[in-house]
Amino acid sequence: MATFKWDHIHLRSPDPEATAAFYQRMFGAEVIRTQQPGGKTRVDLKIGGGSVFIAPVAPGDGVASPPKTPYQGLDHFGLEVTGIDAVVADLKKKGAEFTMEPNNIRPGVRIAFLRGPEGVSIELLERS
Repeated sequence: MATFKWDHIHLRSPDPEATAAFYQRMFGAEVIRTQQPGGKTRVDLKIGGGSVFIAPVAPGDGVASPPKTPYQGLDHFGLEVTGIDAVVADLKKKGAEFTMEPNNIRPGVRIAFLRGPEGVSIELLERS
């Protein structure tokens, strides 16, 4: 059987710089800019040990508008944290919009959800 390893998440954004700034401000993501053929700048992130690629979307590209959550398909991505209540309070001070406040979904697991750019749903979870 083949071996699979996680590589990246790919986001599409009409404003990759603003999207990158959100993830940097909220989660301390490292923003990586590289020059691509044709002189365009590609914006990527390193966050939680993983890669997030941000592709630009321009009017007329034929890309659909972001769906409203919840929806079928990829629903959200999760970031593990320690001290979720303090993390949520800090993110709220930075302007984060939470769609679910911290709560215990089962013993030892506490979660919260916030909305990222283009309606991306981001889960914070703390396991004890």
